Amino acid sequence: MTGKPSAIIVAARRTAVAPRGGAFRHLQADELAAPVIEAVLADAGLSGADVDQVILGNALYGGGNPARLATLRAGLPETVPAMTIDTQCCSGLDAILQAVRLVEAGAADCVLAGGAESFSRSAIRMHRPIHPDETPVAYDRPSFSPWPDRDPDLSEAAADLARQRGLSRDAQAAFAVESHRKALAFLESGEYGPEIVPVSGLSRDAFTRRLELKTALRAPVITGDVDTGVSTAMTAVAADAAAVVAVMSEKKARGLGLAAGLRVLDGVMAAGDPAQPALVTQLAIRRLVEQLERYPEAFDAIELMEAYAVQAMATITDLGPRYGAGE
Repeated sequence: MTGKPSAIIVAARRTAVAPRGGAFRHLQADELAAPVIEAVLADAGLSGADVDQVILGNALYGGGNPARLATLRAGLPETVPAMTIDTQCCSGLDAILQAVRLVEAGAADCVLAGGAESFSRSAIRMHRPIHPDETPVAYDRPSFSPWPDRDPDLSEAAADLARQRGLSRDAQAAFAVESHRKALAFLESGEYGPEIVPVSGLSRDAFTRRLELKTALRAPVITGDVDTGVSTAMTAVAADAAAVVAVMSEKKARGLGLAAGLRVLDGVMAAGDPAQPALVTQLAIRRLVEQLERYPEAFDAIELMEAYAVQAMATITDLGPRYGAGE
């Protein structure tokens, strides 16, 4: 025991996930996050005055402070500070980790943290021209590396990984079909739903579907060759959504009479080869396991974000049975 305060999650809510241009097409990121913040406070029995800070991750807006807008829109006191962080795809989890660290350091007793993205309403970004006669150049994402030859588009990196590992389009498509099947089974179970905050009439994830293998194989290839290339069916959808958790010190929670929440044992940030971002997940998992001194068999589940089918497939293969992977 180090004597540092224990951070616990006392409430967690999210919106459904809607594809870009879908049910949330008219909502900004802060408009998605505000009702989730309200729901988290209600679930935990907290008032806005109990909150020390709000931290939200956002990768698409490229400026401003959506977390502050969401905090005000949710009716929290104007004196509650809010911060938006951008570590691209890791932003939401990094926001939660920052909340945990604040609590553990004794710098805060209650922090709301999570992520909010509106692909539908995100800014159209352009590079300002150097000379007056030049035209601004639009771009979808900032650079991930200072070296152009090591800064591939994420889809290109995924296709390159598939080629290196010999993961065929058929195998990727089969993985995507099974992923949708599992998600649909959960949607149709009695366990799905309580965490969803209905927004714009949507209370169910909209992208999950009954995907057939032949349909997945007909999907257009985004990048790569015909044998191992990445298609739209094997890629996570561009979407709008928000999710927020309430992170509190265990002492503060007990003082408010809250039931025990989920204790956060630890968390890590990891970095690796910018040319192959899909493999960095493995570094984080291994480092976390080492820090906790708990072998993988001690975990009931390991949850992976399937940005691309090939990303999940490579991670499962590399981690192997010892990490509970491959099931």
